[in-house]
Amino acid sequence: MQPRVIYVHGNGNKVRSELLKSQWDTALFGRDMGDCSRMAYWAPLRYDKPLPDHRPDPLEGGPVDGGTVETEGRYAPEEFEAPEEFVARTIHEARFDGGGIAPESVPGAGGVKHALTNWLLEMTYLGDTLAETEETGQGAQLPLEAMPLPGPARKAVFRMLVKHTFKDVHAYFFGGAGAAIRGVVKGMLEGLDSAPLAVVGHSLGSIVAYEVLADEERDVELFVTVGSPLAITEVQDHLAKPPAVPSGVRAWRNASDLRDLVALDHTLRPEYAPVEKVTDLLVTNDSKNHHGISEYLGNPKVREPFQRMFSHLA
Repeated sequence: MQPRVIYVHGNGNKVRSELLKSQWDTALFGRDMGDCSRMAYWAPLRYDKPLPDHRPDPLEGGPVDGGTVETEGRYAPEEFEAPEEFVARTIHEARFDGGGIAPESVPGAGGVKHALTNWLLEMTYLGDTLAETEETGQGAQLPLEAMPLPGPARKAVFRMLVKHTFKDVHAYFFGGAGAAIRGVVKGMLEGLDSAPLAVVGHSLGSIVAYEVLADEERDVELFVTVGSPLAITEVQDHLAKPPAVPSGVRAWRNASDLRDLVALDHTLRPEYAPVEKVTDLLVTNDSKNHHGISEYLGNPKVREPFQRMFSHLA
């Protein structure tokens, strides 16, 4: 039986389903995979019509035609800012000084903005270092640290960032859209035979895929998450079930770029047990916001298990 791949896209509007699936196929396999792959296309639940075929996805690091594009009442800049600038601007727009976060609750005189911006600058430096070590083939042990804020401030920052920046994530967790979005993924799984199955989730799609697999307990040969926020404590706090590898998943690979704002935290182990099933991968994603799906799927570390799984089709 032919292996199957189910894709689950992330937040923001997308191009039409057939084109989006073909784009993911090409990035991951180098060609369209036909019936071997399916796209769990939930964008119509949130958007009236898809993006035009020629328009890159602005939420995945692509430029926007004409300078700006309206996204759920908010305009995205033509070029995605550096992560530290993006967060600093978002914090300013959200008026964190009046957002219920006491300045004295955050170490240092700079408050929330200073601590978060410095942390993102460090992540950017480490991400650039990672890129250099990948190019030279030399491994490096890079430190991974959570956002340096105390619990109440972290929660407030996370929720405000989600509310003002990632509208679909806010709708999924806090706006009642979660069940319908998960229903699209469940529909993709229905009617499949017992052939080996792989599931790929990007960004918010990784959360949706994870919650469906945890609920369905379906056998999955390979679960791959890229640019995922599942390692963030505040995301785990809102999952329907406690963090754990879904019982039917045999192997889980989680790949992220240190500069990816959506990932923030980069290690699923040991929060998701059993830990021997989980592999955390630091990879280089050189899209403008270090979050683009094509760059993730095209990375050799991400592609390798799929090449083995589909080797008979090469």
